Amino acid sequence: MTLPDDLPADLQTAVRDARRVEVFTGAGMSADSGLDTFRDATTGLWSRVDPQALASVDAWSRDPGPMWAWYLWRAAKARAAVPHAGHRAVAAWQDAPGVSVHVTTQNIDDLHEQAGSSDVSHLHGSLFAFRCAVCGAPADEPDLPSLDDAPADRLPPPACRDCGGLVRPGVVWFGESLPQAEFAAAEESMRTCDLVVVVGTSGVVYPAAGLPRIAASRGVPVVEVSPDDTDLTPLATWSLRTTAAVGLPQLLS
Repeated sequence: MTLPDDLPADLQTAVRDARRVEVFTGAGMSADSGLDTFRDATTGLWSRVDPQALASVDAWSRDPGPMWAWYLWRAAKARAAVPHAGHRAVAAWQDAPGVSVHVTTQNIDDLHEQAGSSDVSHLHGSLFAFRCAVCGAPADEPDLPSLDDAPADRLPPPACRDCGGLVRPGVVWFGESLPQAEFAAAEESMRTCDLVVVVGTSGVVYPAAGLPRIAASRGVPVVEVSPDDTDLTPLATWSLRTTAAVGLPQLLS
């Protein structure tokens, strides 16, 4: 693997020599594909909507119509998004001989998979893993709204074909636990990797933000790719102050 000469020599060596790699991605990974992040002061999702009103299990129990409409709109936007060069670079790294690359993402889109990544753990679920809110049975993906139209204020969720309960998106809401199998896979990767690449995450959402600390506590080098400092910057051995679409192809060229 040949890296650009302007990257630090020890970083080039670390990437070349890595055999077990953990790539840990957040909302900034999808930003270059046109999907909004959460905490940006002006464009972030939480600057425009109340997370307790549209992303909590209590809100769903009270009135699921607004949440169903909002998540269908988000699913439509995610379906229209295209993986960028950073997604493709990670997928190509997974295919490289002699190296094992696991991806842990906090994102609920499927851009990593669209780019060709196969070993991906979704800590916060998926927009497209629809299931019954009562019995948990998988549900077919519903018709998604047209992005040419304004998003609906509310829509009635469909009924589960098995028990009649309401179908919900397969995302993790406030008040819910992370999926155990996905989190366990991420923990195991952090315990066994020899390089961590952290991309586009603020590092403020726990327990996910604690995962890179597992590797860092073992002395594993950490590469951060982010336009700005984050809560994980103090862990980073190297910080590339750029976006995922620019930094990852540079790092993995």
